[in-house]
Amino acid sequence: MPPPVFRFAPSPNGLLHLGHAYSALLNFDRARETGGRLLLRIEDIDTTRCRPEYETAIDEDLAWLGIAWETPVRRQSEHLADYRAALEKLAALGLVYPAFESRAEIARLVAAREAGGPWPRDPDGAPLYPGDAKALAAGERSRLIGTGAPYALRLDMAAACRRVAGLTWSELGEGPDGERGPVAARPEAWGDVILARKETPTSYHLSVVVDDALQDVGEIVRGQDLFHATSVHRLLQALLGLPEPAYRHHNLMRDADGRKLSKSDRSTGLRELRAAGHSSADIRVSVGLG
Repeated sequence: MPPPVFRFAPSPNGLLHLGHAYSALLNFDRARETGGRLLLRIEDIDTTRCRPEYETAIDEDLAWLGIAWETPVRRQSEHLADYRAALEKLAALGLVYPAFESRAEIARLVAAREAGGPWPRDPDGAPLYPGDAKALAAGERSRLIGTGAPYALRLDMAAACRRVAGLTWSELGEGPDGERGPVAARPEAWGDVILARKETPTSYHLSVVVDDALQDVGEIVRGQDLFHATSVHRLLQALLGLPEPAYRHHNLMRDADGRKLSKSDRSTGLRELRAAGHSSADIRVSVGLG
C-alpha cells in the first residue's frame, strides 16, 4: 500500500493565523502518525486577491512551526487546463449552463422572490440562485456570449442529482452538529453552484476535487466550516469518476466573541505572534496540540 497523502491548502490572500496553524499542524501530525506524505497546495485562482508576498509568508510561517512538506508545490494558477478538462466533461453530460445575471441583478431577483415568502438559502446562508438562465434557448446563450457579456457557468443541480443519488462520505472527525461515521450528502441544499466564470475557468468546488484526485489525497483534514460543502464535492467526484477520500473535519479556532478567526485579525496572526516572542511550541499549546 502506498503511504497516505495529506494536504494543507491555503490561499495566499493574507497572512496565516492560529486557525491555519491548527489545521496545518493537524495535517502534519496525521502524516507523521501514519507514515504518510504532506503536501502544500497553493489555492491561488483568485488573481485579484492572491499575492506572491503572501505565499512567501506562508512558507516562512509553516517552516517556523516546524512543518515540512514535499516539493514541488502545486499552484492552482499553473493548472487551469486540468480544471477546464473537468468542466468540459461535466458540460458534455449536459450539466453546465451559463448564467448572465450580475450580483446586483441576483440580489434584486432574490428580493422579488422574497416578496412572496422566504427564499431558500444554502448552508452558508447565501440565497440559492434565483434566475432562469437554465431555460434560455441555445441560440440566445450563444448570442449573449458573443456580445462579450460576463457570465458564470453553473451546475444544473437537479439534473446532476438525478444522475447520482444516495451519496455519502466517511467522516473521521466531527461535523458542526456532532456528525460522525457515514454522512449522507445533500448537495441539493446548495442549488446551482458556480463551477467557473467567463474570466476564470474554475471555482473552489471544482478545483479542490480535481486537485485532491490528481494528488492522491486519501484523507482530507480541514475545518468544520467546509463540512457542508463536502456534499458538493462528493457529487462532483461521482460525476467525474474521481476517487472518494475520507474526511476529517476539525473544530474552528474562534476569538473571544465566538467568531471564526479571520486573516484580518492581527492579534492571532502567526507573524505578529512570532514577532512578540512566542515560540512554535507556544503555538502548539495555544491551539490545544501541546
